[in-house]
Amino acid sequence: MTIPRRSLRAAGSLAAAAVVGLTGAVLSAGPAAAHTPTWAVTCSEVSLDLTAYNSNVTNQVTVTVDGKDLLPTETFGKEFHKKLELPEHDKELTVHLVVKAGDGDNFSRDETKTAPVCEDAGTPSPAPSQGTPSPAPSTEAPAASATPSEAPSTSAPAAASPSPSSPDLAETGSSSATPVIAGAAVAVLLAGGGIMWSVRKRRTTQH
Repeated sequence: MTIPRRSLRAAGSLAAAAVVGLTGAVLSAGPAAAHTPTWAVTCSEVSLDLTAYNSNVTNQVTVTVDGKDLLPTETFGKEFHKKLELPEHDKELTVHLVVKAGDGDNFSRDETKTAPVCEDAGTPSPAPSQGTPSPAPSTEAPAASATPSEAPSTSAPAAASPSPSSPDLAETGSSSATPVIAGAAVAVLLAGGGIMWSVRKRRTTQH
């Protein structure tokens, strides 16, 4: 059976159109799937990994933190890799990424992420650990306890001072020398009596 040439030509034209359509679809889908703007945000830095971009055009990337430039606008080609250090902060930061693809706005990115506060950056943790004042009170306590113990020891001799004064008061009534004086007086009387007796005896012998 013979197929007319017109039919063959028509079939060839349809096949060619289908191939062109598929090729266009693949080509158009390729760049869309190729652009991969990957980025991550931690408490201390921002990591940028922009790959598979069109190197024949000019692409741009910008990063801001709370409205301030962390990465001023930079141009790149096929890919861009960079790590940006975040400033010290005690509250969450808003990180804004803008990527402008030179081959179409549909490949551009405008995204925002939040940078948390680093646990060790908040001086609170070191501050509680600085609770060294606790040893200081403990050293002061023994010092205070030592002073009271010495105070009673010094006051004890003061209380004992009345004891030496008590003998002096007792001596005012009768001195320890009184018996000696009394003995001397008796001796004098006895001596005087002896003298008188001897004198009388001589007188009697003379008469």
